[in-house]
Amino acid sequence: MEANPRSTGRLPAAFLTPGSSSFLDFLAAHSPEMLPGGRKLPEGVVEAPHGTTIVAATFPGGVVLAGDRRATMGNMIAQRDIEKVFPADEFSAVGIAGTAGLAVEMVKLFQLELEHFEKVEGATLSLEGKANRLSTMIRGNLGMAMQGLAVVPLFAGWDEGKEKGRIFSYDVTGGRSEEHGFAATGSGSIFARGSMKKLYRADLTEQQATTLVVQALYDAADDDSATGGPDMARRIFPIVTVITEEGFRRLSEDESSGLARSVTERRLEQPDGPRAALL
Repeated sequence: MEANPRSTGRLPAAFLTPGSSSFLDFLAAHSPEMLPGGRKLPEGVVEAPHGTTIVAATFPGGVVLAGDRRATMGNMIAQRDIEKVFPADEFSAVGIAGTAGLAVEMVKLFQLELEHFEKVEGATLSLEGKANRLSTMIRGNLGMAMQGLAVVPLFAGWDEGKEKGRIFSYDVTGGRSEEHGFAATGSGSIFARGSMKKLYRADLTEQQATTLVVQALYDAADDDSATGGPDMARRIFPIVTVITEEGFRRLSEDESSGLARSVTERRLEQPDGPRAALL
């Protein structure tokens, strides 16, 4: 970038004028073209990589959020090791499903939105407030969603006021719902949700909850071609994160690989997975 000899070195007035604590509102007012939903799409069908299955489950000490690693474009595997689960801040996380590029960009904006609010207000948003802000961002992408470039995340975090983990799901219009116990989104969600429905208990330990979500992702990959299962040859394993009163933590590669290997080895004996009691 070339230097401007006439520049005073000061920031533009827009950056120095008091305003909303929302970075999203600031960007919409001064550079709306930088928002994902503010860009013009080329005519015709747009082919873009899509991320798939995200799952979450609560346990008495927090919440687990996990995702597989596959991105698809039509009937092709676009990427085998995409990351779909990101920290939103110290006590919350987002798992993305839908158009991968837009989803990652939306997550970065969401992270910046929460950081901006905290710096301006001197306090963090409540978990409910964070969920509402994400809803607004998804609604702003509705135009692109109607053209096939939808982003449908899963949001989870530790609610410091209620002292428990909570999960929020969304639709393409920004509609928000709180999920109780467990949730899933993405192309393999119907199979993952069915798996968790039979195995979930309210008294799970953290270890059991992380095993549950890996079992659910395995079942999703078993029936949905867009969901990737553990890849032992390439050492690609699901991303598993845990959020408790101590904050966000992502399982290390050794932890996630050990968990995935245990599930896979058990499946050699029971290909359809663990059985739930009939009564």
